[in-house]
Amino acid sequence: MDTVVKFTSQSQGRDRIFRATQYACALSIYLLRNNSERKDLVAKLKSLETNISAGRKLFRLGNTINSIEAAKRTMQLSDRVLCLCLTAANANRALYFICDNVLWARSVGLIRDIDKERWSLNSSRCYFLSLVMSLTRDVYVVVQLMTQRARDEHFRHKMEMHLRESPEVAEAVVPQLDAILYLLFDSLKSHPAVALDTLKNVCDLFIPLDKLGIYQSNAGVVGFCGLMSSVIGIITLLQPKLRLKP
Repeated sequence: MDTVVKFTSQSQGRDRIFRATQYACALSIYLLRNNSERKDLVAKLKSLETNISAGRKLFRLGNTINSIEAAKRTMQLSDRVLCLCLTAANANRALYFICDNVLWARSVGLIRDIDKERWSLNSSRCYFLSLVMSLTRDVYVVVQLMTQRARDEHFRHKMEMHLRESPEVAEAVVPQLDAILYLLFDSLKSHPAVALDTLKNVCDLFIPLDKLGIYQSNAGVVGFCGLMSSVIGIITLLQPKLRLKP
């Protein structure tokens, strides 16, 4: 109970619960769209999704400052690749929140003379670039883990035993490819924080890809991916050891 109270008392915790609810509504609306007996429920879900989306925009008004501060911290990292990826990700995230704040101001009537579609497109672009840089960081970390793992004598022996015990796989698949995949899965299994962060960013990537028209899916895919990434975000907030740092 204390964990739940502590989680919901955090602004990040509340935002992630609202985000999960928003995408759960979007997924439910897509699944029920052709059910004539559920029209009232679909209408209520659409209203709930709209209200939650508007509420989340209000709660995110201070996130621009947080992203700028995060960018300042990541600029001090000694690893140049991590420094570049995380600083660029945080900078684009700050720009995304600025666009998001402007769109919120327009929706409540504080600003009128702006092109909503243009600002929405810029918001999606910044979000997309932030995710690309975050995924680049994930790939960099995974490659580092695989390199370290490959140098471990105990792991080499373990992998050789795996290849000997699975001759049918070695015959059907290029042995080198099987070894690389085994190394990849073993590295991710040993570092769940990296696996969760990568999965979260991949799921999130479908959202701006769809909005920008780069890879158009449907509302169901977007809702499912958004729900999945939100659940992962909740898990990593509840269990800090599962959160990738820096």
